[in-house]
Amino acid sequence: MDAKIGEEAFLLALQNAISHGGKADANAVLGRIMAKFRGVDAKEAIAVITEAVAKANGMTPEEQVRILGASSPDLLVKQKKEKVARLRELEGAGPGFRVRLAPYPSGALHIGNSRMLILNDEYAKKYSGELLLVYDDTIGSEEKMPRLDSYELIRDGLRWLGVRWSGEYYKSDRLDLFYRWASKLIERGIAYACMCSAEELRKNREDGLQCVHRNHSIAENAAIWTKMLEGGFEEGKAVLRARTDMKHRNPAFRDRVLCRISHREHPRVGRKYHVWPMLEFSWAVDDIELGMTHVIRGKDLYTEDFMENFIWNELGIKGPRFEHFGLLRISGVKISKSKSMNEIASGEYFGWEDPRTWSLQSLRARGFRPDAIRNLILNLGMSLNDIEVAVDSIYSENRKILEPVADRYFFVDNPVEIKIEDAPDLGHVEAALHPDFPERGRRKILASDHVYVSSGDVSRFSGTEIRLKDYCNIMIDAEGGKAKCTGRENREVQKVQWVPVEESVPCEVIMVDGSRVRGYAEGAVRNLEPDRPVQFERFGFVNLREKGDRMLFYYTHD
Repeated sequence: MDAKIGEEAFLLALQNAISHGGKADANAVLGRIMAKFRGVDAKEAIAVITEAVAKANGMTPEEQVRILGASSPDLLVKQKKEKVARLRELEGAGPGFRVRLAPYPSGALHIGNSRMLILNDEYAKKYSGELLLVYDDTIGSEEKMPRLDSYELIRDGLRWLGVRWSGEYYKSDRLDLFYRWASKLIERGIAYACMCSAEELRKNREDGLQCVHRNHSIAENAAIWTKMLEGGFEEGKAVLRARTDMKHRNPAFRDRVLCRISHREHPRVGRKYHVWPMLEFSWAVDDIELGMTHVIRGKDLYTEDFMENFIWNELGIKGPRFEHFGLLRISGVKISKSKSMNEIASGEYFGWEDPRTWSLQSLRARGFRPDAIRNLILNLGMSLNDIEVAVDSIYSENRKILEPVADRYFFVDNPVEIKIEDAPDLGHVEAALHPDFPERGRRKILASDHVYVSSGDVSRFSGTEIRLKDYCNIMIDAEGGKAKCTGRENREVQKVQWVPVEESVPCEVIMVDGSRVRGYAEGAVRNLEPDRPVQFERFGFVNLREKGDRMLFYYTHD
């Protein structure tokens, strides 16, 4: 059996044990394993799960919390009591259920794509069906071309989000299949070759007029089509069109283009092909050839529905059911894959992990947990309504997960060095790693008479008694470079973070707007491992990405 199943069973056993007084229930773990690893043999799974549960139950509660927190902090979240929206049933869904994702590989997936990704993934799991990953990598406009690095960017984003697919296909590998279908449409008089200019085509559509090529014979259309495939036309000089209603109330449906010529180089297949299908034609083919039972996509693709149904009806084929959802917008956040690509190319953004891209890679770098995004989408449900959510809604979902698992540390931004007169000789002071989980332990901080304090705190509180949290109370001199200790008792005064100069760790934090904040953190952050979110007290949640002389963090949210 796959070792991953054993690892997952152990983590789920730990989570179940923590939620039930230290003892895990094998049946509960089995249900979750069978749901996540579709097709696994139940008898083999039971043996692995029994061993994992015994191992978890043999640990103390403190060990269970420590090990699960270190290995998979997302699972250490207390059970939420709020009701999570259930996905509505899909008509005709059942055994053999199959859906697909259709990303265009011109950059990384972003938060705006998450509704499409998660709904398809969740429905595949709901009906124990299949989810296919099919790259829509046909050649489009000059401004939008497939990029070789985007294929792995898409896979990487899906893996992080927890989306599991059972098959992977490329449109660029299926051109000959599309050509066979196109020839069939020509032979049956459903499609014809047109050599009108773009301006003529547009004007005829607006006026509802047939062009002269519409009445060519099947033999004439087949000859022009062959010449197109052989590279005998320049770009824009010939297209393949469907014979739809030229009086249709929507001009976009009038003799719509199915295939067009492009001599540009494709990143996977080079210049092997001269004719490329439009997306709706390629899907009319692949939704049948790949055995889709349902197509779950945004309501902005109704036009594609029309064209697919037109082709299937003309050929006497029964196609899959279409299910639609509204668009997801994040208020105050502008998301554009093409803009992000341009900004990365120009050097304005430093890559897809730049927070301004809002790519899945950037969310991972910031310390978002994929379950937070999934919970948000599931609570929105499957509806035709366009939904605009505040960015704080995403932060709120993520905060629910981070709050119980993120240890606390001191960080001082824009630091000012302060010399403390009459500092108490304590050696070290201790502070809790997490105030709500004392079993996690405490960290030691050098009780120095030279400390860093944020310049903002110095300017706000000079001349006022404040408390260096967990250490002592001080009065900062009006000039800001020194302070006098005023006692150790924990009085009702403003508490501020501080870092001993001798054990300070240089840090840089990349903020949401791409700016960078520099400062010092306490020495204990040297023990952190990358991609373990923590909280810098009074600053916000952050995620360590790179260790070194200057440790690099990403700001998550407050």
